[in-house]
Amino acid sequence: MTSYEKSGYDVEYQPTEKHRSTIAPDQSGAVHGQSFVAGDSLYHRLQRLAGRYGVEQRGIERVPEDERTDKSTVKVGTMWLAANMVISSLAIGVLAVPVFSMGFIDGVLTIFFINLLGILPVCFFSTFGPRFGMRQMILSRFWFGYWGVKLIAIFNCLACLGWSSVNVIVGAQLLHAVNSDVPGYAGIIIIAACTFLVTLFGYKVVHMYEMISWVPCFIIFLIVLGEFAHSGSFENLPMPSGEGETASVLSFAASVYGFATGWASYASDYTCYQPVTTSRVKVFFYVFAGLLFPLCFTEMLGLAIATATINDPAYADAYAKDAVGGLLHQVLVPPLGGFGKFCLVILALSIVGNNCPNIYSLTFSLQILTHYAQKVPRFLWTLAGTVIYCAIAIPGYSHFEDVLENFMLVIGYWLAVYEGIALPEHFIFKRGFAGYVPEHYDQPKYLPPSIAALGAFCFGVLGAVMGMAQVWFIGPIGKLIGIGYGGDIGFELAFSFAFVTYVCFRSIEIRYFHR
Repeated sequence: MTSYEKSGYDVEYQPTEKHRSTIAPDQSGAVHGQSFVAGDSLYHRLQRLAGRYGVEQRGIERVPEDERTDKSTVKVGTMWLAANMVISSLAIGVLAVPVFSMGFIDGVLTIFFINLLGILPVCFFSTFGPRFGMRQMILSRFWFGYWGVKLIAIFNCLACLGWSSVNVIVGAQLLHAVNSDVPGYAGIIIIAACTFLVTLFGYKVVHMYEMISWVPCFIIFLIVLGEFAHSGSFENLPMPSGEGETASVLSFAASVYGFATGWASYASDYTCYQPVTTSRVKVFFYVFAGLLFPLCFTEMLGLAIATATINDPAYADAYAKDAVGGLLHQVLVPPLGGFGKFCLVILALSIVGNNCPNIYSLTFSLQILTHYAQKVPRFLWTLAGTVIYCAIAIPGYSHFEDVLENFMLVIGYWLAVYEGIALPEHFIFKRGFAGYVPEHYDQPKYLPPSIAALGAFCFGVLGAVMGMAQVWFIGPIGKLIGIGYGGDIGFELAFSFAFVTYVCFRSIEIRYFHR
């Protein structure tokens, strides 16, 4: 074993003597902040330039305990409050009526209970940040192994870019509804540029922005609620019954679950600078409150507004023309005029708060794919990610509804598999936090061999395929539910298949490899 392996150094990465001073960890495997700027290479010079303007220099490296100085647990809650008090989550609720043909009461119940289920993994994984000082993808090495986690990182990159693309499309629709002279691509670029400026500076600025950005959005949503209630356009759509209703509830639940649990693969990214003494119970419940309230509030509001598209021609035409942006325009602009347009612009810019976690966390998934990516400062990956999701969103602007529905479901599938492997590894095989040796996070020979995780992942995907009910594919189990397009139980089967097979495979793997 080399001296670098003994010290907890990433054995895949063998730096030159000139570069060692920038990334050499201490005995705990953590990397101190000063190590990023001690050198004369281009990497060092870029990092010093970043530090000069307050840009975060740390990437996937573990944060030392003496540098975990963010003692405000309130930030943990406001982070997710701002990220979900946005137009994108309202758009999920809107889908219940035009896409899934649901009534109001069954839609509300589905939103509440599925969000409750979907956010629990996010709350739980957030508690790992203060304990270990690691990003979520790095933590995933303890569940998927050093090599297996690279597959997870690929899926997470796709999720980050996909969420960002969907979100900016919603914002661009709002801007276009306010001013038809603003084309979709212009709105996308404006929102993406604002997001880049916030995420460029990293953890502290992201948290600072999210602490305040939810306030104007919440106020405007209250105005939307008041104006819509005053309009008298709400329809208490009756709850359908029979096989069709079963299929609709299950398929809508998959969309809601995909949005709610979508933060699970980022969770500890936003708590890794919290002190190790931070109460895990406080972190859990701050995240719980910060997620459940905005998700339920905005999605139920979106559902209520969508009911007006059934019997009110003005709302139906607005939705047909500008989708979610058109609905909000119909609620605010006729009664409020210029002030209503101002509110729509603010809501469009709220997408920045929703996209910040996506683009910030994207950089860590990219860096975990290969050690070469660690040689590129984090802020350059932020720029690259921004360009890529803009390139995806601009051509997808005119197909928003299909993109949103299908993307939500696919995200729910893979994260159900992720959770179906991570949770049994933590509770059954590691038996809680005491089973982790943090110093081993970058030493492949001490981490799981990845065989069990990858095998279970494949079975989880099989479960998702068998249970899905999409326009483009209906699984053999999904088609047995309801009528027409069937009912989607992809995320339920994905989790179940992954959980059961992982427990079996991992038991054999430990017996053979002893790790």
